[in-house]
Amino acid sequence: MYRAPLRELRFVLDELLSVGFLSTYPGLSEYSSETTESILGEAARFAEEILEPLNQSGDREGARWTPDGVVTPQGFPAAYREFVAAGWPQLGADPKFGGQLAPQVLSTAVRELWGAANLSFKLCPMLTQGAIEALKLCGSEGQKQLFLPRMVSGQWTGTMDLTEPQAGSDLAQIRTRAVPDGDQYRLFGQKIFITWGDHDCAENIIHMVLARIEGAPLGVKGVSLFIVPKVLVNPDGVLGARNELRCVSIEHKLGIHASPTCMLSFGGKHGAIGYLIGSANRGLEYMFVMMNSARLSVGLEGYAVAERAFQRAAEWAKERVQGKPPAAPAKAPIAYHPDVKRMLLTMKSCIAAMRALGLYASLQLDIAEHNPEEQRRLHAQTRVDLLIPIVKGWCTELGNELAATGVQIHGGMGFIEETGAAQYLRDLRITTIYEGTTGIQANDLIGRKIGRDRGAAMATLLVEVRAELEQLEGSDAVMRSIKQASIEAVDRLREATDSLLEAFSAGQERALAVAVPYLNLCGFVIGGWLMAKSAAIADAKRAGAEREFYEAKLATARFYAQQVLPRALALARIVQSGAACVTESNAALI
Repeated sequence: MYRAPLRELRFVLDELLSVGFLSTYPGLSEYSSETTESILGEAARFAEEILEPLNQSGDREGARWTPDGVVTPQGFPAAYREFVAAGWPQLGADPKFGGQLAPQVLSTAVRELWGAANLSFKLCPMLTQGAIEALKLCGSEGQKQLFLPRMVSGQWTGTMDLTEPQAGSDLAQIRTRAVPDGDQYRLFGQKIFITWGDHDCAENIIHMVLARIEGAPLGVKGVSLFIVPKVLVNPDGVLGARNELRCVSIEHKLGIHASPTCMLSFGGKHGAIGYLIGSANRGLEYMFVMMNSARLSVGLEGYAVAERAFQRAAEWAKERVQGKPPAAPAKAPIAYHPDVKRMLLTMKSCIAAMRALGLYASLQLDIAEHNPEEQRRLHAQTRVDLLIPIVKGWCTELGNELAATGVQIHGGMGFIEETGAAQYLRDLRITTIYEGTTGIQANDLIGRKIGRDRGAAMATLLVEVRAELEQLEGSDAVMRSIKQASIEAVDRLREATDSLLEAFSAGQERALAVAVPYLNLCGFVIGGWLMAKSAAIADAKRAGAEREFYEAKLATARFYAQQVLPRALALARIVQSGAACVTESNAALI
């Protein structure tokens, strides 16, 4: 049974990040600790009682294609109706369109619960949220008024339609064409891998489609973005005729079986009617608005599902009796075996570090949007731009590793579907791929973020991080060792960044050859900083009423510093000296 980690979330929000200051920002004056407690409590109930019971059954049944449309597993339409009735799609959305304005950091905490309880379900509102963001920022006033209120309410859902059979991540190869027809366009083409591209949970689906207007330039400079509704919408908002697009098949996948991944066909005869968003040939620019939102949300999926895998593994380890652990009673469960304890601590500490990083990045979004000082907003936006590829790449890569560890803790029973451990591994596998693979995130990090400003944003972050670590106080050798390990890791990241910039100036190939190790290095080190801060808080409070909670928090941070953070030292060495063995290899001989 899934138990929402409310105390862990409150620790990060209230104690580690101290997000209460957000209530001083214009537009967030109603935000309070009590609001957070109420919203998280209700979200936990929905996740535990409604979504989690559908997770395994949805995995077994899967979504089903029919000529009349996709049918989702039993219970999903009813759960979505309850999701809408409770107002969850409105959380964090613009009140102008019926939303309930709330900090992004709170919305991120809530989305963790959806992802942990039922990743397949969570993907539907995630894609809708991305479509809302793109339309809000780039659409015309008329488009916003017509589509956003019903999307914000959850009455209609949204998707982003990028990929084509010949164009995976290379969007320059898009062939879907848009033919002008008065003040609208008619689209012809095919899209694949469209998450929740068709379903029976909502009455309409608003597709955000990349296509090329006839006569547009080749490559990404000729791609435009269009609104293509599944059902056409009359000017008064009433649904009209069915648009000329259909789901021709759904994919048979390794995981997320309850989430329909669709192949869509646009325009069999007259073309699917679409409406241009913004200016022609700027579609990729607009789509990145959606993708940035989605990348942060996918990053949190890495630690959300890992949290669920950890809970199941810990429950198993505390009940399963095998052998006699050293220095333990004869009938002690396997959690007392040192290696099983090590695996459990690995899962728990890494999840804590990822959660802290994800929520820290979300907090920067709030500062960038709401802080009254322009310079502070710009600083926060630069920070979140730097962090998003790290959150997306590192959290999903590490989440996959932790889900595999959860299977390992179960032993042979973990390889059996009935225990449920394997589903988390299968479901998580896609997270390092969709919304841009880890390699794409790493290339974005070193190309657009590190290379473009010659490492200025990273240098600023590391200066701030090191200064905070130097100021940490601790009462014993354990706290001092955590602090020193974190400072050493920061210094190695700084040196590796300098080395990366040198490689980048000599040619992109050398830098790209170590891009993913560099991204993971950033994740482990920044996570180590946040874990050290957590340790200092726990050390100061462990004599109080919640002694066991803070003792566990300190032990987790100690484990991270001594058994997880040393990975950063190896990764730094790879970044500094591991490029040549890649660049000098002949791809034909691999």
